[in-house]
Amino acid sequence: MSGTPKDIDPASELREEDEEATLPELEPNEAPAGTLAAGGKAIARAIKHAPSAPGVYRMIDDKGEVLYVGKAKNIKKRVIAYTRPTGHDSRIIRMIAGTVTMEFVTTKTETEALLLEANLIKRLRPRFNVLLRDDKSFPYILITSDHWAPQLLKHRGARTGKGHYYGPFAAAGAVNRTLNTLERAFLLRSCSNSFFEARTRPCLLYQIKRCSAPCTGEIDFAGYAELVREANEFLSGRSVSVQKQLAGEMDKASAQLDFERAATYRDRIAALSAITSHQGINPRNVEEADVFALHQAGGYNCVEVFFFRTGQNWGNRAYFPKADRTLGAAEVLGAFMAQFYDDKPPPRLVLVSHEFEERALLGAALTVKSGRKVEVSVPQRGERKELVGHALANAREALARKIADTSSQQKLLKALTETFALPRQPRRIEVYDNSHISGTNAVGAMVVAGPEGFRKNQYRKFNIRSSELTPGDDYGMLREVLQRRFKRLLEESPREAGGPPSFEAGLRPAPQDDGVGVAFDRHPEVLAQRASKDDSPDEDEIDSPWPDLLLIDGGQGQLRSAQETLVQLGVTDLPMVAIAKGPDRDAGRETFFMAGRAPFKLPPRDPLLYFVERLRDEAHRFAIGSHRTRRKKDIREAGLQEIPGIGPTRKRALLRHFGTVKAIERASLPDLAQVPGINAETARKIYEFFHEQAAR
Repeated sequence: MSGTPKDIDPASELREEDEEATLPELEPNEAPAGTLAAGGKAIARAIKHAPSAPGVYRMIDDKGEVLYVGKAKNIKKRVIAYTRPTGHDSRIIRMIAGTVTMEFVTTKTETEALLLEANLIKRLRPRFNVLLRDDKSFPYILITSDHWAPQLLKHRGARTGKGHYYGPFAAAGAVNRTLNTLERAFLLRSCSNSFFEARTRPCLLYQIKRCSAPCTGEIDFAGYAELVREANEFLSGRSVSVQKQLAGEMDKASAQLDFERAATYRDRIAALSAITSHQGINPRNVEEADVFALHQAGGYNCVEVFFFRTGQNWGNRAYFPKADRTLGAAEVLGAFMAQFYDDKPPPRLVLVSHEFEERALLGAALTVKSGRKVEVSVPQRGERKELVGHALANAREALARKIADTSSQQKLLKALTETFALPRQPRRIEVYDNSHISGTNAVGAMVVAGPEGFRKNQYRKFNIRSSELTPGDDYGMLREVLQRRFKRLLEESPREAGGPPSFEAGLRPAPQDDGVGVAFDRHPEVLAQRASKDDSPDEDEIDSPWPDLLLIDGGQGQLRSAQETLVQLGVTDLPMVAIAKGPDRDAGRETFFMAGRAPFKLPPRDPLLYFVERLRDEAHRFAIGSHRTRRKKDIREAGLQEIPGIGPTRKRALLRHFGTVKAIERASLPDLAQVPGINAETARKIYEFFHEQAAR
């Protein structure tokens, strides 16, 4: 865990805990699993092994899945609270009822327990915890320091390379725009080291005044080092100082009648002004801070996060964490923030919209994690309060859009259910497609959609492995993809004929009250919850890995192949629809094929038709993207011999000029034509080879 103190190894502690404390199994005559009585007894047995020390506990069901991860200053006292027969809300009741065993990990302090808890929640994703979804890494700007001519780069992931990192930025687009402007302002190189070393003359970036070309000596070491210093100062917050220095140099060059050099400084100043003037809301007195604001409505949560660095707004992002509807804003925000900073460096100041119980503890944990003082504050007045208010307004707007989109999605899913005569409204739709060029680099793709839209963390690609397939055999590729997908699914999540297992479906009422508590299904708080519960699908069912509907890009042949494949695996009750493109592959004239029904079409401009087309097109996009990635990798491994007209001599000339195959891929037609021995026709073939559209 990146955010765990160095003296904590969660994996080793978990293994040690597993070896030392194996909890007893349920006796045959005890209350059946899935009742409050049985869960209470299981927790009572676990208390005997619970330490009276800070740490983390896990509640585990009869399938070995973790239901909940919690932390406590005193584990034993915290776990004892779960054995009370009354006073629990419905979420805790369900959690207790599903528990058959518990596991414990001790830490030195409660601060370390908080960090370990956040790491385990992100890794195990227990169904009763608040879960941070869409947790992608943020992009940074990196100025390297491991070369005499440092690079200016966009960076994601672990910060292992040497250099200065600036960020985070909320979106890659913001980084790209900033990088383009920084290149014009500071003329730092962005090329790879191999490309840099292979240059014999300046590249196009020098010609359009976005690089100072240190590769060919157009600028000396001292001059380039000064550009690097200015860039680091600017990104560190001293933008006014840098702009004043450039203005002074411009005036000096103008006084010396060196108008060309003065124009260069003028352009650099204009580029810097573009960066500082397009940051949206900029604080006056807050140099570095993250701002969190949470809004709840309609059973959903939205956390809006703003990033302020060097006194500038570097973007914002909305998150929609998964949380039980009974949890208040403070509880959701506190749990969200602990997971958010699990793999991200915190700033010196964190501003939040709600006071939560463990705010001071979170500040202490972030201080330990970052090695510097981190303040977590709920501002009451002044500019900081304004920043939180601005973030809260954005959270309200984002959640309103989310609810509207979800409502629209529910209407489309309802129409899908009626049109295709599905047994129930689909909570997970899987769409399959494949991509290849004459059978080479064949890739199958699966995309997933549900009530909240596309679920990109569930997408899967399948590199076609079978050597027995005839090149271009779409039916064979589909069979392989479905075999691999559902064979693994049957192994990891066995399924009964009636549908995917759900948590509540496995709960059985106890034959009688045995003194610890009443049966789960008869508990008054659960009955009250069910009486007020709406018809929306349960979150556990939404998260089931089993699809409710398969959409396949193809016609009657693909449908038949898919049906035969699943029947061989013993899966016979999954609704399946094949979508065949219209004449001349026209969108809007698709034909739908289903078992037991004649082929049919949907009316033109039907919203449901557009919805299905969007699902199909997303699978097509993902399949082509995966195919291109694999194809380019093969090209790099095989070299350039696959390109018509490229032999060993021209290959050496290209590599001598560009340095790497990746640089050749990015080269424009004019750049390719400048290589010795490469004429215009050959340059065109090279360019088209790397840029042609992938065929089906």
